[in-house]
Amino acid sequence: MTAHNSIKIKSPKEIELLREAGKRLASIIKELKRSLTNGITTQEINLRAERLMVQHGVKPAFKGYRGFPASVCVSVNQEVVHGIPGKRIIRDGDIVSLDVGIIYKDYFSDTAATVGVGQISPELQRLIAVTEQSLQQGILQARIGSHLSDISFAIQNFVEANNFSVVRDFVGHGIGRALHEEPEIPNFGPPHCGPLLEEGMVLAIEPMVNLGTWKTNVLADGWTVVTADQKSSAHFEHTVAITPRGPEILTK
Repeated sequence: MTAHNSIKIKSPKEIELLREAGKRLASIIKELKRSLTNGITTQEINLRAERLMVQHGVKPAFKGYRGFPASVCVSVNQEVVHGIPGKRIIRDGDIVSLDVGIIYKDYFSDTAATVGVGQISPELQRLIAVTEQSLQQGILQARIGSHLSDISFAIQNFVEANNFSVVRDFVGHGIGRALHEEPEIPNFGPPHCGPLLEEGMVLAIEPMVNLGTWKTNVLADGWTVVTADQKSSAHFEHTVAITPRGPEILTK
């Protein structure tokens, strides 16, 4: 069934499948976060993710998606999103963004988190904390009767009040039987715009927050997005269902 604005409404049965998908994905990213230590390569993180996916009975959502070559995106320091795992070695002081998507019984779930490795600077600790809190601010608006852009506005408002900047070129999205469904969810914009949120909508909300400018560039590999000024970036994401009881984080 579809809402009037082409946003797919999920049935209780579908939400149940998405809930199970989210639970499995949450376990996977928890393990991956634990494995981030000085000396590990980004490719080793990807291989670990693939093993965990097999253990949890799920398939990678990203591998082969529009030609992406890996099962997770691993973005380090000034890399914003879509970092391709490879020979890069993670070092103490780095911040690492893990973006993981899975398929469970034909339903997709998507989550991301940024982790500091070893001792990181207070400035980077703050960047990570503010990005994660901005996601929570956005999720609070994901309730029946809110406008879609209330999520966007809450995120931008919180980030900019903390003197960081919100990436404009990449946005959150609806999710369900496809990795990217309607609507797009920018992390910036005025409140009270766009479609009204309804019970049964499922959204992947994902602020990407930069230390410096919001502007980004895509590297020659066609995937890796970096900050234009080479300053660090953080990224958090949850898959969230809109329910009569308020927002339910499926990837908690």
